[in-house]
Amino acid sequence: MKRLLVMAYFYPPLAGGGVHRVLSFTQYLPQQGWACTVVCAGEHDYWVRDESLAARVPAGTEILRVPGGSGLATLLRMRRAAHTSGRRSTAGFALLRPLADLFLQPDSYIGWAGKAREVAARRIAQGGIDAILSSSPPDSVHLAAAPLARANGLPWVADFRDPWIGLSFKKPITPWHGARLRAQESGVLANADLVLAASQTHHDELAARRDAPRRLLFLPNGYEPAARVPEMPATHEPRFRIVFTGMLSLMEDAGTLLEAVRDLAAQDPAVCRDLRVEIAGPYDDEWPRRVAALGIADLVQLSGPLPHAETRALQLSADVLILWKPRGEGFRTMVPGKTYEYLDSGRPIVALLPAGDEAGALVTRAGHVQLAPGDRAGLVRTLAGKLERWRAGERAVSARPVWLDERRRDRLAAQLAGALDTLPPAGTRA
Repeated sequence: MKRLLVMAYFYPPLAGGGVHRVLSFTQYLPQQGWACTVVCAGEHDYWVRDESLAARVPAGTEILRVPGGSGLATLLRMRRAAHTSGRRSTAGFALLRPLADLFLQPDSYIGWAGKAREVAARRIAQGGIDAILSSSPPDSVHLAAAPLARANGLPWVADFRDPWIGLSFKKPITPWHGARLRAQESGVLANADLVLAASQTHHDELAARRDAPRRLLFLPNGYEPAARVPEMPATHEPRFRIVFTGMLSLMEDAGTLLEAVRDLAAQDPAVCRDLRVEIAGPYDDEWPRRVAALGIADLVQLSGPLPHAETRALQLSADVLILWKPRGEGFRTMVPGKTYEYLDSGRPIVALLPAGDEAGALVTRAGHVQLAPGDRAGLVRTLAGKLERWRAGERAVSARPVWLDERRRDRLAAQLAGALDTLPPAGTRA
């Protein structure tokens, strides 16, 4: 069996959207002839954790943890209570981000990447590594992998779960910073033997560049099929359940949903009896204050992060699933990983996404509703209509699209294994 060295900051028990893709690689690649060695962050080096995910790591996975080194890890060590809460200070992180953007290139994880490179180099020296895969964000992980591949003649796969963060999701703080980030990104694209893009939009953008990768593969995030179980046990009188699962940071349309719920309650007092909004995932501390200020604290539950199985059960129990992502041109290539989980649940989806958006196209292809970001009035009308049908005794039948099967994570890992099998053998890389 061949062995893939995977370099990724996020790996169980750390949680968040970035964990599941890499976890699925290590789950399913061994079935395709590729054992995995993972170089990842320390167990307490992120503000969101899910201990249940560790049970999904195959017993044969070699894990080399590299604690500390990132700006976030340093902050968490200073504030131990933040380790597992899934809640963080909006003001505190707002102050730190500009400093990190000014002094740390390409990102605040560059210190960790240097330590990870040293650990990976020692493992490669022991022998038995046939290829390297680095998965971003953070983008600094690619800068750690590149010299290792070059020095050891190993084929290298650069996996982009998102596009280069400093150029797409942020505006470079100075022209010098922008030029440096572009040079770093171009170097990765030019030197990787294979580049993976998690969205078709990002794939197509990379393919159209003058410095396009020599080999490029669209490999979506995909999903693990949810266990079909009865609805979650009711702990209160039956209510119409509006559910969002995922991180609230930078999510302006969380405010759109909360304001729509306030408007619904104002025009229909029975909403206070019949409706429940359940938001499960990490959040900044501004959100409880905003819920209280809108006067809807009795209608909205901010659960914080749940074990992944409970999150999937919550999705399955929803009367409506709400989907959004950060606004702005830089986020155009993003397809939230929860999109595939929502579609797998078969429950009704209302997406607040711009026209032409890739995730929006998946939602509408499956027959669900897409509204423009910030369309509060449209959201009020849509939710009011669904609530009235629920009151009349109708519950939408779960409808999972057949075409979704092609994006199961075991099948995507098989695609990746096929691409790995065609990489140049170790020792032959130019």
